[in-house]
Amino acid sequence: MTSQQFTDHRQNADVFTGEVCKQKSKELLASISLPKGLLPLDDIVEVGHNKSTGFVWLKQKRRKNHKFRKIGKTVSYDTEVTAFVEERRMRRLTGVKSKELLIWITVTDIYIDDVSSGKITFGTATGISRSFPVSAFEVDDDEN
Repeated sequence: MTSQQFTDHRQNADVFTGEVCKQKSKELLASISLPKGLLPLDDIVEVGHNKSTGFVWLKQKRRKNHKFRKIGKTVSYDTEVTAFVEERRMRRLTGVKSKELLIWITVTDIYIDDVSSGKITFGTATGISRSFPVSAFEVDDDEN
């Protein structure tokens, strides 16, 4: 997607900056029925959501690596993370990579197919995917 297309999707979006960003990122995940700990970003400076196109973006001051201890996976979040969201899904994701053995794999799709399965699936552009328990990405409301 070109920067012009990103700009087009940013028009008419709800945009939040400052202190409220971390809360808004969790609210966004909850609104599409994904676990609130999926994007454990710090120092978020901007969150945007174009409800008509489903386009979202989160900007943070610096790249962040986060280890999901329950599954032993390290994930890297770039300074800007973008996606198109819909119920239980983030597609055309950018800015997120997972460390597999010694290489970083770009994650392009995150979804929960069947809520009763308790599994969340992470997909790549090559069609490879891995599923993990949803509980590995949940956080308490009082947790940062």
